[in-house]
Amino acid sequence: MTTQPSRPGDGGGEQTQLTPRDAANWAKHVTTLRLGEVPAEAINLNVTGKRVVGPLQGFGKLWQKTYRVELTGVQTTPAEVITTWKQAFGSFWPKSGRFYGPLTSIAPGDVALLNLDVGGGAKLSTGILVLYADDESFTFMTPQGHIFAGWITFSAAAGERDGSTAAQVQVLIRANDPLYELGMPIVVERKEDRFWQQTVANLARHLGVAEPVVTPVRVCVDRRRQWSNARNIWHNAGVRTALYTLGAPLRALRRPARGGRDEPSGQG
Repeated sequence: MTTQPSRPGDGGGEQTQLTPRDAANWAKHVTTLRLGEVPAEAINLNVTGKRVVGPLQGFGKLWQKTYRVELTGVQTTPAEVITTWKQAFGSFWPKSGRFYGPLTSIAPGDVALLNLDVGGGAKLSTGILVLYADDESFTFMTPQGHIFAGWITFSAAAGERDGSTAAQVQVLIRANDPLYELGMPIVVERKEDRFWQQTVANLARHLGVAEPVVTPVRVCVDRRRQWSNARNIWHNAGVRTALYTLGAPLRALRRPARGGRDEPSGQG
């Protein structure tokens, strides 16, 4: 954060540079995403070279959805919950999703690869950027081509009962392009709701809640579709992953002739 330049006659001296207290909790500005090494079994597409996009860059209706669970009967603090969540983040995901990220924690600026089951045996290869992380929350931002354009925040805070803690996932998202928006009421919304409810329930069980109850809240913040962003469909990760999968037989034929492995470039 930078102060305003001093004006003539106001007694100001040199321009002063001020650093926000939470500057270390934010990812540094990145133009395009870059992935490190990923496991051989992962489909590495639609991340490297992509920009991150928020709700303003999306296409569809703007939704805020919250999935909250009370950690009833568990003596733990919000900071302890978030520490556990960061250290074993991928293990709390349903089997329909694979998170290829840091092994020990989650830090601002981290880029992770995601492989998601979208039904019918089809996979979606995409990713996330860790936009923000502190002791009681962390936020992901999505790249071009992801199902949604937006932010996903994982947090913990004091619960509604004395001495309890609650954990939640809150998303602020738009479908990234017209094709994804078309699939929202057919299959995407149900799969997304089920995915995040299972995630917070798995976290609660790990922390000692025998029968977690997840409370979902869905609010449509803006019903308008942003037609100026319809061209986002060019980056659609679902289409690009499907084309890559269909091309597997051709790559298998070419591989011996090239004398090496045919790895996806990740450029999408």
